[in-house]
Amino acid sequence: MFSRYIAVHASRILICLLLAILTGAVSLIFPGQAKSQEPAFNVLLITIDTLRYDRVGILDPRHVKTPNLDALAKRSLVFNRAFSHNPVTLPAHINIMTGTTPLFHGVSDNTGFKLDKSFLTLPQYLKRFGYRTAAFIGAFPLDSRFGLDRGFDLYDDFYGTRNEREFFFVERPAEKVIAPAMAWIGKQTQKWFGWIHLFDPHQPYLPPSPFKEKYAADPYSGEVAYVDAQLGVLFDFLRKKQLLEKTMVILTADHGEALGEKGEDTHSYFAYNNTIHVPLFIQIPGRKPEAFARNVCHADIFPTVCSVLGLRIPSGLHGESLLEILAGGKRKSREIYFESMTAYLNRDWAPLRGLISGNTKFIDLPIREVYDLESDMDEVHNLAASSKIGPLKDTLNRLMRKLKNPLAAGRQDRLDPETQKRLKSLGYISENRSGQRKKQYTEQDDLKTMLPLQSKLLDGVAQFQSADFPGAEKTIQEVISASPSFILAYTHLASMYKEMGKITAAVQILEQGLEKNPDNILLLAKLGIVLADSGSWQRAIPILEICIGKENFDPEKFNFLGIAYYQGGDFAKALQNYARALDLDHNNASVYNNIGGVHLALFLRSRQEQELVQAERNFKKALEIDPKLFSACNGLGILYRKTGRNNEAIASWRNALAIKPDFDLALINLGITLLEECRAAEALDCFLNYREKFYHKIPLSEKQRVDRLIAEARAKLGRVEK
Repeated sequence: MFSRYIAVHASRILICLLLAILTGAVSLIFPGQAKSQEPAFNVLLITIDTLRYDRVGILDPRHVKTPNLDALAKRSLVFNRAFSHNPVTLPAHINIMTGTTPLFHGVSDNTGFKLDKSFLTLPQYLKRFGYRTAAFIGAFPLDSRFGLDRGFDLYDDFYGTRNEREFFFVERPAEKVIAPAMAWIGKQTQKWFGWIHLFDPHQPYLPPSPFKEKYAADPYSGEVAYVDAQLGVLFDFLRKKQLLEKTMVILTADHGEALGEKGEDTHSYFAYNNTIHVPLFIQIPGRKPEAFARNVCHADIFPTVCSVLGLRIPSGLHGESLLEILAGGKRKSREIYFESMTAYLNRDWAPLRGLISGNTKFIDLPIREVYDLESDMDEVHNLAASSKIGPLKDTLNRLMRKLKNPLAAGRQDRLDPETQKRLKSLGYISENRSGQRKKQYTEQDDLKTMLPLQSKLLDGVAQFQSADFPGAEKTIQEVISASPSFILAYTHLASMYKEMGKITAAVQILEQGLEKNPDNILLLAKLGIVLADSGSWQRAIPILEICIGKENFDPEKFNFLGIAYYQGGDFAKALQNYARALDLDHNNASVYNNIGGVHLALFLRSRQEQELVQAERNFKKALEIDPKLFSACNGLGILYRKTGRNNEAIASWRNALAIKPDFDLALINLGITLLEECRAAEALDCFLNYREKFYHKIPLSEKQRVDRLIAEARAKLGRVEK
């Protein structure tokens, strides 16, 4: 009976109240302490990244078995018509945590945004009522640098530093997220709020065994099945600890995945239901399970938590308590706002905004779309031609005015004319141009029209990942020729050139992008980072100084500015910028590693003991955060060898090579140290391996040095054998 009751595309829709509206400047900023009853439950929020509605077995049994998600649904309130406001990870989670929409908090994409400190978040609010709070994050898009860490006693975003696969986010598997979450929950002696973010269903789809084999033809579903299995571990833990009956459990997805439908491979481009219609289960201890087909949204989660716990709902939230909606019977229709702004922000293509009201979904693009969700949840039949577009457009404009916060800061991805003049004086652009976007978008700018170019970029990335670099280069150059404002095409091609060791070409393509888009800070920052990473510190420093002057919340810009100053010998400014980077992201292993490098250089210059202590401390801190950071292993190896601790140096370099077998510095350093320790056979293996892998790319002087080391190792080995 229950599974039939929550079937997809249910038609019984009760209309909800209009979204709560903003009644002045940021009224949501820390409302006063409210009198309320003692909170009754713990709260566990689980967000599964990129989980489609139809990949939960109990909602649609055709694709994948999810017994643990199904079991949760059977003891929960299930909302069959739940919608995300954004098909993108960071803004979707900010919507959940603030109970507002992007029009209010100002965050519309993953890159170039940070949640402002003025906005109240759910963990901040619950802390006022004695809750302990912790978050366990699966991947980079929710790194603490983006502002969602505020209000958490613990923000565990130790997902790693380096991704072996270019163009994909650094992530950790569900089991590595859930294990520390269970450890933290198990230690709590008072009420707690925990957030677990699981990233596995996000591209690339690489499920582990046995799901890899079982879902070989559908690896995306294999990732979902793996996540479900790990949730079983979590739920078993909560059951054994007798916490399920004391904990409100909320499970949802930030967005879905298109999987090729409507021409979109993944997400963040369109806003069809395959990417914004999401599962939403809420388990409330003592409340019987039930399913509902009313329109609800992510902004409703914050006020619902407050309602269940008996807390006053802060003023200014855009969502409504789902308990109040369910108790309200037939009410006036509410409108749910949604948007997809990535293509607008990064390509200057038409912005996508829309609304859902009752059974009507309106997508406001130059080529408009209207769908009847009661009969066409898959959005096959566009009814725009027979719909009254004027009233729909008016309703959307009214809704946007009500939701908009005039103080919300958008992304500063455009440079002002004065900054452009500075860049012109540095030789990076030849003319000044307006930083304004188009004032009007036509059908030529519609995302449906531009879809072939979007797909072509992804084809180029796929070619690169299959080792067809010439094909990838040709494909992406064609994208740039067709759409010179396609910023991601320039940055992707630059990354490919850099990966291939073609630094000059990487710099040139970014400079070409700046010629066409002289006001774009993303291109400028990428150029500065490439220059710093390749040792061109004289050119990198002024560029990165401009970037941090315009966007001062990105730790990577400060990190690479520190690298540039280090290369130039200004260790004080290097440490100053590394400190700024750590202020923004205190779990950044790369920055700790770079600080260790500065102190090691200072020790080698001054031989002061405190510099040695600082170097070792920072290298070890980097490895504590990211045990796979091979460069920190190399730093420790150098430190140990310079202080006569050769056995520890050898162990460190072996660790580095276990992580990265083709790490040239660790390999040659290991060989030299083994030779010093009279372990000539092992040293010779290192030198021969180094010559085989790197001889073709090193200068003549280095080749001669390697040849001498090989001869020396063979000579020592010969003497030992005699």
